Amino acid sequence: MFTGIITDIGTIAKVTQAGDTRFDVLTSYDTDTIDMGASIAHSGVCLTVIEKGKGADGDWFAVEASKETLDVTSAGNWQEGTKLNLERALKMGDELGGHIVSGHVDGLAEIVSITPEGDSQRYIFKTTAALMPFIAPKGSVTLDGTSLTVNEVANDAEGLTFGVNLIPHTQDVTTWGLSKPGDIINLEIDVLARYVARLKQAEDELGDAS
Repeated sequence: MFTGIITDIGTIAKVTQAGDTRFDVLTSYDTDTIDMGASIAHSGVCLTVIEKGKGADGDWFAVEASKETLDVTSAGNWQEGTKLNLERALKMGDELGGHIVSGHVDGLAEIVSITPEGDSQRYIFKTTAALMPFIAPKGSVTLDGTSLTVNEVANDAEGLTFGVNLIPHTQDVTTWGLSKPGDIINLEIDVLARYVARLKQAEDELGDAS
């Protein structure tokens, strides 16, 4: 489990195509403190550490992604030099600064626009009609691994969209400062919204069966 609070920006140093796809990631984390088999969220995608080390360019670790992961997340577009938002798994007693994040991406969103709003930036996103019902004003959403608060949900000329504000600090310590309209982003809906929807579905199924 994670909280959506980014603690490092990693850089993909090498991509190796085999049965699965291996990514070697440069990090500022001290890899001596990372266990083999540990879970790390990579721009919202939970992946398992399979190797680690220290090199001329600094500490690094390696993870593998299956074809399924590449197909349903932005990992299919990762290449050497790609910057990733990194977060290590939550430990008992850690501060829950964001919200509960599983690292299981529900789908993709596209940045429609980025507009200055005071010192912050207003980002507008669009995603699939299937995911939009899970996104609520003032609710939580995870975008590229970052816990953010939804400002508004709209149905306008761009279709079904939602907006968030990113303060300067968030842009400085994550990959958001590098983002631009048209970028494809990993989206994870709030786990509470997922379970509420499943309960509603179960109630409807029971009602139809009675």
